[in-house]
Amino acid sequence: MNTLDLKNRRAVITGGARGMGFAIAKRFLESGASVSLWDLNEKALKQAKSALDELGAVTYQCVDVSDFASVETATAAAVAELGGIDLLVNAAGIAGVNTPLADYPIETWNAVINVNLNGIFHTCKAVVPVMQKGDYGRIVNIASMAGKDGNPNASAYSVSKAGVIGLTKSLGKELATSNIRVNVVCPAVIKTEMLADVTEEQIGYMLAKIPMGRMGTVDEISSMVGWMCSEECSYSTGAVFDLSGGRATY
Repeated sequence: MNTLDLKNRRAVITGGARGMGFAIAKRFLESGASVSLWDLNEKALKQAKSALDELGAVTYQCVDVSDFASVETATAAAVAELGGIDLLVNAAGIAGVNTPLADYPIETWNAVINVNLNGIFHTCKAVVPVMQKGDYGRIVNIASMAGKDGNPNASAYSVSKAGVIGLTKSLGKELATSNIRVNVVCPAVIKTEMLADVTEEQIGYMLAKIPMGRMGTVDEISSMVGWMCSEECSYSTGAVFDLSGGRATY
């Protein structure tokens, strides 16, 4: 594993209790950062903190990213605990259901949009002013190849991730003359707990499109996100980084 230079950086990672968020938190701590884990599941947060404590300074906030008031409270707490926020990784997300659009439950549609898209708007709205005060920041949003290609029977998820790509491009341009960079990762299928909410048929559809013929790993995404959150990622902003095993065609 290559060593990243994140020494003295203060990071917030949403969805940090499990999956990609947890792996990213681990990589950040190993690279010298302090981390605030954000998640809705307090039990999982406590378990994650316990597992990561030996690696460095870890705090956590039980937060609902779909609720801006909850995000504001968590942001203030993270600033108080860490002394500021330099890095923000938005990894919180839900899959929704796999069903044709005509049958898609409206309440599930709203939940997916509220967590996957509105949640990132909320965290960026709250955290960007903190970064602007220090004139430094790295924001990495986790989208999906579904946001570029549109997966059938996954309309809400595809739309939410397409929105994340658009939001990232817009915010990256807004902040381009500052020392804050905003980029987005579009993974293909990554082996995480979220796959429990996806049908075998849908997983097969996605794997069939990947030339490498396998899922990605959380360690592979943490390596890419780690670099994107380093000072070395200085001339990319509003950019889309694919992590797709060759699936991406544009």
